[in-house]
Amino acid sequence: MGRSGARGAGRHPPPGAAPRAGGGPPHTPTPPPGSRPAPGAPAAVKAVIDGGADVVEVGLPHSDPVLDGPVIQTADDIALRGGVRIADVLRTVREAHRATGKPILVMTYWNPVDRYGVERFAAELAEAGGAGCILPDLPVQESALWREHAGKHGLATVFVVAPSSKDERLAEITAAGSGFVYAASLMGVTGTRESVGTQAENLVARARASRADLPVCVGIGVSDAAQAAEVARFADGVIVGSAFVKRLLDAPDPAAGLQAVRALAGELAKGVRGRS
Repeated sequence: MGRSGARGAGRHPPPGAAPRAGGGPPHTPTPPPGSRPAPGAPAAVKAVIDGGADVVEVGLPHSDPVLDGPVIQTADDIALRGGVRIADVLRTVREAHRATGKPILVMTYWNPVDRYGVERFAAELAEAGGAGCILPDLPVQESALWREHAGKHGLATVFVVAPSSKDERLAEITAAGSGFVYAASLMGVTGTRESVGTQAENLVARARASRADLPVCVGIGVSDAAQAAEVARFADGVIVGSAFVKRLLDAPDPAAGLQAVRALAGELAKGVRGRS
């Protein structure tokens, strides 16, 4: 079951903050930024939650998504060409949270937030009902301004750690983070893979050793129920992104896309919660 000792962050409990019926930590899918078309994004979020997801990340499209592989890069390009902007992403957060009551985070690179205005972004995300931000390229030593405004508005600040992170660096990141820490299962960009990196379990253990009360969720390379079950054995949460995006992109029409991501969420939920 999810670890009951973890503290909640902001207005919503993070993944792993409390035990959950059926056993197993939650999984967190990432619909494509803006979905297809932008007005359909809240429906995509609702579909994955209806399928069994506990928490959802909504990606803010970026022209240079350095952490992301070709699937999410394609989705970003479609979203940007379609005119999706920060206001559209915040509207998705607002409508999805209103419809589901579940925690909705935004995953974004730092430059759009910096250009939009740090205080403005934090205030508007909180007003929309957002739970926090995952900031993969914001160095922790440069994060004080964001964390000040995030804390003021009850938003979680989620940093990304990698297998290459030294113990001293892990301690610095986990001390500054809130909600949960995003542990990359392997070195490289997002995308579906045949197996989860063998370094992931060690990274989770090291992250927990640096701060025991902060849940550790694993992403990158997780795409099916078997992989989700494998990660759920040692992590507090399972993050799945590209597999959801690919199903939406490959669907012949929006309705088929919603059905596909709902089904995938159900498969992943069974994998995560079905372990002994």
